[in-house]
Amino acid sequence: MDLAVEAPTLRPLMFSIAYRMLGSVTEAEDVVQAAMLRIHERTRDGEPIERPDAFASTITTRLSIDALRSARRTRELYVGPWLPEPLLVDDSDPARRIEQDETLSMAVLTMLERLGPVERAVFVLREALGLEYGAIGEIVDRDAAACRQILRRARQRMAGRPRFDADDTDVRRVVDEFLDALRSEDAEGVARVLAGDVVLTADGGGKAPAIQHSMSGDVAVARFLVGLMRRGAGLGVRLEHTIANAEHSLRFRTADGATVSVLTLHVEDGAITAMMNQLNPDKLQHLAPVGDLFALLRHETGS
Repeated sequence: MDLAVEAPTLRPLMFSIAYRMLGSVTEAEDVVQAAMLRIHERTRDGEPIERPDAFASTITTRLSIDALRSARRTRELYVGPWLPEPLLVDDSDPARRIEQDETLSMAVLTMLERLGPVERAVFVLREALGLEYGAIGEIVDRDAAACRQILRRARQRMAGRPRFDADDTDVRRVVDEFLDALRSEDAEGVARVLAGDVVLTADGGGKAPAIQHSMSGDVAVARFLVGLMRRGAGLGVRLEHTIANAEHSLRFRTADGATVSVLTLHVEDGAITAMMNQLNPDKLQHLAPVGDLFALLRHETGS
C-alpha cells in the first residue's frame, strides 16, 4: 500500500466516521491523524494492508470509541446545552467534504449522545456507511447477531429522531420566507414559518453569550431572533445562508468576516421545528477566523 496514494481517499472516509462518532471537527481530525500514523507505522514495518478502506475504518472507529469514552466526563461538566461543531458544505478542506445525509444533522448527532460508544459505532457504521453486520462485528469485536441487537437498542434509544423532508423545494421556500422576514426584522413574518412548538437551543459553552436553556414557542422565538438581528445589525454582524450538517443554516459574521455563530434550521411539514445555534468559539475554530461576541458587546456598551 502506498500511503501517499491512498491518503486522499482514506482521509474523507476516516473523517466521516470520526465526526459522526464524536460530533467534533477538532476531535475527529485528531483521531484521523492518529489513525493515519497507525497506518504509516504498519506500512513502514512492511506489514501488508490488503483492504486499506476496511483497515482505516477499523482503526478510526476504535480510536473514536476510545476518544468518546474520554470525552464523556468533560461533556457531563459542560456549561449549558451541548451541541456538535457545525460542518459546512463549503468547507475548504477536502478531507472534511463528506457525503451529507441525515446522520450528519445537528439533531441526530445530539441524540447520538444518548448512546454508549459501541452503540454509537454500530449505528454510524450501519446507518451512515451501510456496512454489513459481519463487517461491523469485526470492527467493534462483536458477532453479527450481537451487532443486530445493538443496533435495535440504539434505534429504540433514538426514538423520536426528527424526520427529514424529501422535498427540498418546499424546505427552501420555508427557509427563504424565514430569511426575508428575519432580515426585515418582521417578528410576525418569522413566527408564521415557525412551528407552534419550535425549539431553539444555543451552545455558548460559557465562552459566548447564549441562552442557558432551550426556548420554545413560535412567538417567543420569533421575537427573540428579531431582537438579536436588531442588536447584531448595530454591531455590524451580517448573516449568510449556507448548508451545515445537511440542513439549511445561517452563518453570522462580524464586519471583518469572523464567524460568531452558525444557526442550523430543521424543517418538517412546511415549518421550522427546531433551531440549533452554535456560538462557542472553541467549536468554530475550524471556520477561522472566529469572532469574540463578548468583546463586541463590551465595545457596544463602551466598557
